[in-house]
Amino acid sequence: MNRKDFVSSLLPLAMLGADWKDPDPVTVPPYLKTGDTIGITCGSGPIDLKEIQPSIAVLQSWGYQVRIGDTIGKKDGMFGGTDEERTKDIQTMLDSPDLQAILFARGGYGMVRIIDSLDFTRFKSSPKWLIGFSDVTVIHAHVHRNCRIATIHSKMCNSFPDVYDKAEPIIRDCIDSIGKTLRGEQMNYLAPYSPLNRPGRTEGQLIGGNLRTLENLAGTASDIDTTDKILFIEDVEEYYYNLDRMLWSFRRTGKLQKLRGLIVGGFNRMMDDPKEPMGKNHYDIVTFHTKDFTYPVCFDFPVGHQKDNYALRCGQMHQLDVSRDGVRLTSIA
Repeated sequence: MNRKDFVSSLLPLAMLGADWKDPDPVTVPPYLKTGDTIGITCGSGPIDLKEIQPSIAVLQSWGYQVRIGDTIGKKDGMFGGTDEERTKDIQTMLDSPDLQAILFARGGYGMVRIIDSLDFTRFKSSPKWLIGFSDVTVIHAHVHRNCRIATIHSKMCNSFPDVYDKAEPIIRDCIDSIGKTLRGEQMNYLAPYSPLNRPGRTEGQLIGGNLRTLENLAGTASDIDTTDKILFIEDVEEYYYNLDRMLWSFRRTGKLQKLRGLIVGGFNRMMDDPKEPMGKNHYDIVTFHTKDFTYPVCFDFPVGHQKDNYALRCGQMHQLDVSRDGVRLTSIA
């Protein structure tokens, strides 16, 4: 997508149907100002200090201070430290009155192993922005259900370019969207028209993330309630029959029926089982599972395991407009 065709901007609230009242509002953490501090921690896979230096440089260029968590540089198998070490590091940051945001260094796997050990009591009384995607979907879902506090779904430290000024425009735009989101700018995202989209306009809280992770949370204390929500989903390196199975789970638990809108992000490096191919791609599968509903659906939205992975404020009210002119997703508050 051309850089100028995908921008973040301020729009008058009058244009956004602001009369729609959120029946279950979330708390929005304070937006960041110059001099505020962002903590960096590993909740899932490992990463070392050298690897996060590019992200530190960008955060500091925005005027923020950075606090490095104790898990940076630690490794326990496939994790960024033991369960106990990762829990302690995140808990310290959740409780710290001197931090205004927590940026998870990378995804991978491991958040589900520690989510029930985290105490969000102080976090709820003094909320801060929690930032990340992929395995951090566990955090977004858990916080949305149990704390009713907005979070940010976006790239993490391992996705920052080594040299920001030399990076592709689309990558710089995505990184910049994190800064704009943290500053509280109203986000206005555009995506191109697809003949597979189902047109319509709707408003609702935006929730979602990695589909496999969301499905694995079903029936747990972190399970999401999709009633009257705009749901966004993305995934990577899954067999198509697994995608079909995940969406059957969403249908059987009522999650697809209750939506106000569905945003389908990147489903990259998906595979057909060579022994027993399903013969359908993710467009076919999503269309099949949503054909009986009337809410707007859009494909190829720039979110997921890909270059164009823009920052989204989970839990906040958004307007989704799907038409033959393309797709517009705008934050309302």
